[in-house]
Amino acid sequence: MSHTPVAVISILIGLLLLFFGRRLFWLFLAAIGFSIGIQIVPYLMHQAPPWIEFVLAFLCGIIGAVLAFVLQKIAIVAAGFLVGGYLAATILNAFAISQTQFYALAFIIGGILGAILLLILFDWALILFSSIAGAQLIVSHLRFPASTSIILVVCLVLLGMVVQSAMHLRRNTRRAL
Repeated sequence: MSHTPVAVISILIGLLLLFFGRRLFWLFLAAIGFSIGIQIVPYLMHQAPPWIEFVLAFLCGIIGAVLAFVLQKIAIVAAGFLVGGYLAATILNAFAISQTQFYALAFIIGGILGAILLLILFDWALILFSSIAGAQLIVSHLRFPASTSIILVVCLVLLGMVVQSAMHLRRNTRRAL
């Protein structure tokens, strides 16, 4: 295992993503930004000092977190609305209904349903992706052979998905009561 401050922070962030990624969406995007920052440093500077590596990675992480807060819900709702509306209008067209007021109504109803559906599925997709990102951040800083790393990533992804899914289901069950 690498004991640099960046490695230790990456492993800690990986653990948080693995077990709490769905609830900490901003951390998920911050970690992605942090990871990208670490990966681009060698392209920007040959043998950069560790503090520069950390600062650039940290800045990329901040950008990711800001984007999560600013754009997340807007992008999800807009994408769901447009896809749902398009599908509803396409289905209406398939049944050869040619009245224009029905297209607008179908688009709006389909858009609302699409936005809701994407918001619902978003949680499950985020559980999967944050588990993958967390496992990868953890394993990338451990010194194992490639085959062991792959097995460890798969096991960690499954563990993260089980833990996050259980927390998500428990939280939704409490809300329903």
